[in-house]
Amino acid sequence: MKSSLLDLLLIFLDKISLLVNFKLFGIPEDNGGTVDNHNVSYFKRGDLLEVPRTLFIHYGIYLGNNKVAHLMPDILPALSDNACLTEKVVTNKRLILGVLAKVASVRVDTVQDFAYGGRIIVNHMDNSYNTKPYSNEDVALRAEKLVGATSYSLLWDNCEHFVTYCRYGIPMSFQTEKFCKTVKRIIQDQRSVFVSGVSGLVLILCMGLEPFTTLPSLLITFILWMAS
Repeated sequence: MKSSLLDLLLIFLDKISLLVNFKLFGIPEDNGGTVDNHNVSYFKRGDLLEVPRTLFIHYGIYLGNNKVAHLMPDILPALSDNACLTEKVVTNKRLILGVLAKVASVRVDTVQDFAYGGRIIVNHMDNSYNTKPYSNEDVALRAEKLVGATSYSLLWDNCEHFVTYCRYGIPMSFQTEKFCKTVKRIIQDQRSVFVSGVSGLVLILCMGLEPFTTLPSLLITFILWMAS
């Protein structure tokens, strides 16, 4: 039985991992600053690197010598003390479970492992930030001081908060703001109330007047109605 449940979990994670190649809340397309992943001579110590690795753009700080410091969710450190295992590049399964468990660390990886096959953009955020960045050496030193286990929240304490704190002194996530604005717009749209109500009605007709279907359906529709 346990083996069957484990197999189902692995299949579920495989399906989810297919989604991580899409950027739902990414940055605007901009070829400026995009470089060859292997041309590390282009990078300067303290540069802010961006790469589309997950549903959100992934961020890191270049430390020099082909090394990048980045905040990464990972479930494995919570399950094992084996440094040989945890130092390996974080797979999508480890990342997803780390997000769910809110387990993360600021780790140092090679540029290639950080990029995970994606393109890299350098200091693109400087164009959007009103605050002047610290000197590159100060940025790198701030990142190095934070290496190790850290708190994590997908919306409030993620890899973007880490790099903006290191480079600008203020932890901030434009992706989080965009996501929250999108959610707010959906909630305020009265059509979402209609969709929720119809979906709940269909669910009740299919499943019957069961508490686990009726109550959530009515509650979600009521909350959307009051918020719209």
